[in-house]
Amino acid sequence: MIILDTHILVWWVDDNSRLTTKYREWIEEYQSEGLGVSIVSCWEVAKLVEKKRLVFSCSVNEWLETALAYPGVQLLNLTLPIVVDSTQLNGFHSDPFDQIIVATARNYGCPMLTVDAKILNYSGVETLS
Repeated sequence: MIILDTHILVWWVDDNSRLTTKYREWIEEYQSEGLGVSIVSCWEVAKLVEKKRLVFSCSVNEWLETALAYPGVQLLNLTLPIVVDSTQLNGFHSDPFDQIIVATARNYGCPMLTVDAKILNYSGVETLS
């Protein structure tokens, strides 16, 4: 399984051109093993819609239900180990969404798919690049 960062999920579901061919190939490659999506990514998407930084042609609820029904997508809930680990990421930045998504990847022992330089440069989590 790989863990999709929030922007990767949005770009993939919306067929956004910012999702490169290589990233699309990784998603296809891992689809049968699982594409992990943190519940926090769902909250982040809903907040971005609330703040009008994301606009969909349907309600955010419909968009999330559709996204989570994509083949291979697995919704990953918060657990106590994820919550605790997210507060102990030495040298990582303070964005709570990123902290929880990184901790989710670490706790599942899975690489992350992201274009976020702060995550890509953090040695405490495996990323595909």
